[in-house]
Amino acid sequence: MSEHEAQLSIPIHERDHATGALSAPLMLVEYGDYDCSHCGDAYPVIRELRRAFGAALTFVYRNFPLTSIHVHAQRAAETAEWAALAGKFWEMHDYLYEHQDRLDDRGLRAAAVELALDPRELQTTWETHAMIARVKEDFLGGIKSGVSGTPKLFINGLRYDGLVNVKDLTAALEAARPGSSR
Repeated sequence: MSEHEAQLSIPIHERDHATGALSAPLMLVEYGDYDCSHCGDAYPVIRELRRAFGAALTFVYRNFPLTSIHVHAQRAAETAEWAALAGKFWEMHDYLYEHQDRLDDRGLRAAAVELALDPRELQTTWETHAMIARVKEDFLGGIKSGVSGTPKLFINGLRYDGLVNVKDLTAALEAARPGSSR
């Protein structure tokens, strides 16, 4: 793999779903799939890192639904993007990972209700394919960055291929911190 393939091809931008300031010294980008069990395992790890690093870490989530192996991945990603229109992306993101066993259409409509959103509007969004372009934008950015599976993480623009656990990711983030002696 070339160095270029190990880099984030699409820079972090204002349209990204990000927690924290885009000027934070540490940037963690995940290309994820709500229907992926490995992403489900990574979810509490990333939540812990966000807590531990606080304002020093900005986390960005980008959709990478692996539709050939995860039957609910596309609809779940579209649902998260739809919730973002109401300012509830992160609430939906968390709900979907915390309820991975309920990602069928019925479960996604229940998620909308749980977050005080209109499930009929969600149904219309699916029927009109209103969020497909946004999900595809993330997916194609992942392809350009060499993503082929999920979760795929990038730290300060460089692909992270280590274990997805608190200890190893903490060490990688500390090493990537500006001014650290890598």
